[in-house]
Amino acid sequence: MNSLISEFQTMLSFENVKWDAVVEATYETIYMTVIATLVSFIIGLILGIILFLSNKSQTTVSKPLYGTTSFLVNLFRAIPFIILIILLMPFTKAIMGTVMGSNGALPALIIGAAPFYARLVEIGLKEIDKGVIEAAESMGANTWTIIWKVLIPESLPALLSGITVTSIMLVGSTAIAGVIGAGGLGNLAYMVGFTRNQPDVTLVATVVILIIVFIIQIVGDFVSKAVDKR
Repeated sequence: MNSLISEFQTMLSFENVKWDAVVEATYETIYMTVIATLVSFIIGLILGIILFLSNKSQTTVSKPLYGTTSFLVNLFRAIPFIILIILLMPFTKAIMGTVMGSNGALPALIIGAAPFYARLVEIGLKEIDKGVIEAAESMGANTWTIIWKVLIPESLPALLSGITVTSIMLVGSTAIAGVIGAGGLGNLAYMVGFTRNQPDVTLVATVVILIIVFIIQIVGDFVSKAVDKR
């Protein structure tokens, strides 16, 4: 009991916390989250549109395209993130020159998040009123026009809500990546807080991660509601 009280007091005293290390770890987490979110948004949007259009079309080309894209999306979504990092180490080393640090975590973060967001994009596009798409098609709009003038504008609130969820997932993924040397708050919480038995460091890292998540959620909800004209 006394040891438990002592540990709790140490946690609240923050005597082991080096705030410059916390700031650096926070920057690394935000860096990984922002870069991975931006790239995942682009790749996921493309994949989601391909899934939607190829599933909607009845041509002989669209069915194999949908099947292939859907298989790849489901495959990478099904692989646990910690295993994905390990599997991608040779690929990461080849394109990034390292498997350590924030940059070394980016390929796994992007490949893990983009398929997840692609499914959210597909779901958002399916919610669009079919009459709007059919009206554009009847006026002679080509595929690119339908994508830019109908699909994206009509599904924008859903797309923004989806990328908010994806960003929050990425924050959690950066913490997992930090355990194997990617840096960030996850690395700080595990390598310093856990392995050195410094619970105050783990507590601070956890609180900062929660703050980041809350900020992303608040900003995402605000922007999504702002663009929703329904």
